[in-house]
Amino acid sequence: MPLWNRRDFLRGVAGMTAWAATLARSASAGESLDRRAVVRRHEPHVHRFDPFAALSVGNGRFAFTADLTGLQTFAPQCEKDFPLCTTAHWAWHTTPPPPGVNPDDFLYEEYETDGRKVPYATRSTGQQTLYRWLRENPHRLHLGQLSFSRPDRPEAPFAPEELLHCHQHLDLWQGLLTSRFEWNGQPVHVRSCCHPELDALAFEIEAPAFTRGTLALCLRFPYGSPAVAMADWSAPDRHFTEVEARRPHQLRLLRTLDDARYHVVWAWEDPAELRSAGDHSWLLRPTGPRLRFVLAFSPQPLPRRLPTVLAIQTSAARHWTRFWSTGGAVDLDGSTDPRAEELERRIILSQYNTALHCAGPLPPAETGLLFNSWYGKFHLEMHWWHAVHFVAWNRFDLFARSLDFYHRILPEARALAQRQGYRGARWPKMVGPEGRDSPSPVGPLLIWQQPHPIYYAELCWRQHPHPRTLQTWRDIVFETAEFMASFARRDRATGRYVLGPPLKTVSENTDPRTTRNPTFELAYWRWGLQTAQLWRRRLGLPREPRWQAVLHGLAPLPSADGLYLMQEGMTDTYTRWNWEHPALLGALGMLPGEGVDRDMMRRTVRCVMETWQWERCWGWDFPLTAMAAARSGEPELAVEALLLPVVKNRYHPNGHNYQRPGLTAYLPGNGGLLAAVALMAAGWTGAPPVHAPGFPTNGRWRIRHEGLRPWL
Repeated sequence: MPLWNRRDFLRGVAGMTAWAATLARSASAGESLDRRAVVRRHEPHVHRFDPFAALSVGNGRFAFTADLTGLQTFAPQCEKDFPLCTTAHWAWHTTPPPPGVNPDDFLYEEYETDGRKVPYATRSTGQQTLYRWLRENPHRLHLGQLSFSRPDRPEAPFAPEELLHCHQHLDLWQGLLTSRFEWNGQPVHVRSCCHPELDALAFEIEAPAFTRGTLALCLRFPYGSPAVAMADWSAPDRHFTEVEARRPHQLRLLRTLDDARYHVVWAWEDPAELRSAGDHSWLLRPTGPRLRFVLAFSPQPLPRRLPTVLAIQTSAARHWTRFWSTGGAVDLDGSTDPRAEELERRIILSQYNTALHCAGPLPPAETGLLFNSWYGKFHLEMHWWHAVHFVAWNRFDLFARSLDFYHRILPEARALAQRQGYRGARWPKMVGPEGRDSPSPVGPLLIWQQPHPIYYAELCWRQHPHPRTLQTWRDIVFETAEFMASFARRDRATGRYVLGPPLKTVSENTDPRTTRNPTFELAYWRWGLQTAQLWRRRLGLPREPRWQAVLHGLAPLPSADGLYLMQEGMTDTYTRWNWEHPALLGALGMLPGEGVDRDMMRRTVRCVMETWQWERCWGWDFPLTAMAAARSGEPELAVEALLLPVVKNRYHPNGHNYQRPGLTAYLPGNGGLLAAVALMAAGWTGAPPVHAPGFPTNGRWRIRHEGLRPWL
């Protein structure tokens, strides 16, 4: 028998051909779009204080979130609902372990696996302090708070009620936040923006109150905290703010918080008086009606000369104009469906928010660079939902920025697999930049992030089908497949290869000691191992026999009564377990559906839409469902799923996806929305050869798009 048959080869060629053909078809559908007009339609305009209207400027690696003043003046009032933070991908802090606590002493919980004991980091009993310390460290760090202040009483906070005639506008096309308001009977005008490459902010403020000596600027610094707001203002003795240099128009500081050190430069271009307002606070009082200044942060010493305010404004405008002028675009103008305007708003603001918060050198936290969720750590199973849409929107460079992380933590992933007695590399779930899996009753038992790196490698190959891509990703693809094949065990009773127990499914709501053969994970295992074998062919290698044995013998997707089940034996999927993520839809939603019965999935989509407890779902579940509905030939249901009117599918005035108190922004929802829209508009491999195959053809939707790439 030949090592490879004609079908294997043609499958790979067909996928590449369909990708290119659909891209050409989408680019030529209709006239060129007026991209600027589409963006301008949805630029935020804010007229009153609202924490959920807080707006950010940033560059994908650094972000500053501002209130109605264009600064962080109302940070205390926003902290409960939507904290205002200054953050960077490199800004992490680790609190020293409590006395007597040694991270190396962590005790693992053992789970029975095919006649042997396998250790997982799920145990908290008897080691609660260590367990909590490992979860909370490292955590993201608030770099500094900038606000308006009263020169004579810097400790007296401003109240939102003091502002009148407010109008704030985020110019998305130029990346410029403009804030106008009246304070004490005097107008104030603030322009805020961020340099596209440096972690530097530029501000231009016009205020007659400066000349009168009644208004100033305050810069202050907190101690690090794993809390949502990232800041502990009650521990001034636990960190240091050292003056490195003080010049007539510049202040240079060195910040030290335990193991974290970073530099700050505050440079102003107009006359102003600087004075200390405490150990970690500085007050700048302009002596004229105008103040232009730059505020920069860096883990390394900053250059003596920084770009001017005008130079940063110009660079920011050039950067964002280029962003909106390139990549994919969708225009829904002319649609008569009443949901179209809100969908288009979400599309525009989600592009901005993901480019700002999800396009750095590390996988993003679920709240990006806004504030801490899960201590600011990132969840690798969510990386797909944060970043894969960049490829479909033809912004591959934004997707690629974070991929080196997998190469860097490969030794850690190998060590994790080895500790559990598996081959290859097992990717962690909840991690910081060091790549160490955090203890949790759930996270260490998840497996659906395991095939992700193979998916990312395949996207890289489709973008750059070059031998260099194969060599770059070879180890990650092969080591991932090695783990997947060794994790699947052969069931003695059926002869099938099965997944679990133990494992936690995507939905995380069942007992890991009894969970077996969840639908989505089985489908992803099949796709991942098939793709890994295809990579061996591209490298001129024969199939790996162990992988092929698992592929050939993998258990079928569980079903009953003509519907897919969440996992094997769960016949009450739609009556008892119809909450949390409807992950079974991902088998033909996220994935192209190898081995999926299309008719059965179509019935499954309909049943999920009718029976699921949507109030108990998460932001990315709605686009997941929309993707499955579109691929199953249910475009009406795709739109309905994408815009279901439930709390966790709500999008703030600033475009962020709300989930619950304490998690008031959720970027997987934004990324998922963009993923679903791209699939619905540009199609997928094997999609019907029609324009916008995932949208209804009822005459109420006018879909124009360009530059989108079809899905796998």
